[in-house]
Amino acid sequence: MDLSKSGEYFSPSLCRGRVHIVGCGSVGSTVAENLARCGITKFVLWDFDVVESHNIVNQMFRYKDVGRTKVEALKDILCEINPEIERDIELHPDGWQGETLGGYVFLCADSMKVRQDMVKTHEYVPQVRAMFDFRTRLEDAQHYAADWSDMEQIRNLLASMNFTDEEGLAETPVSACGITLSVCPTIRTVCAYGVSNFINFLRGKPIKKMILTDAFGFGTVSF
Repeated sequence: MDLSKSGEYFSPSLCRGRVHIVGCGSVGSTVAENLARCGITKFVLWDFDVVESHNIVNQMFRYKDVGRTKVEALKDILCEINPEIERDIELHPDGWQGETLGGYVFLCADSMKVRQDMVKTHEYVPQVRAMFDFRTRLEDAQHYAADWSDMEQIRNLLASMNFTDEEGLAETPVSACGITLSVCPTIRTVCAYGVSNFINFLRGKPIKKMILTDAFGFGTVSF
């Protein structure tokens, strides 16, 4: 992959571990696409779902992907960006089932319980370097992250997840038909911040533990 436009700023060789995308929907597919354009190749994709027609508006998938598993469709998209990904990528079409991971973990699953279980399972696993979490609504979104060498950050990340899937759904805008509302500008804004946080972390900067952004109100704060 020709990285002449970005290589002097960020080298993918700084990524010393596999990049796990847990959930390949709106956030997961967008994060993966951003990372692929930065030269990342060692992806592990986790998702049990298939692409549906309504996914096209806020996810990276194309109409021709409808009916395919998300991991297979996303793999093709990533390999079209960078064919070198083909030799490194791993797919898990059954989703995460409690396996112990290492490297960098992007928590993009729809279920808060899955994310809670992921953090609890890996709380004392030193092979994890960092986790990056995302929450989206219609116009605003939140990004949380933890450097896995800092136990306080890990516990703060877990504390930020102290609500159920049902409680989270109650705060999410839905259509009259009960479909969760989501638009791509919100997704792409928060994913860009998450990927930037990841890149800064690899370049030796302190991780941002929380980023709050409003894609339509044009406001962002970080801590």
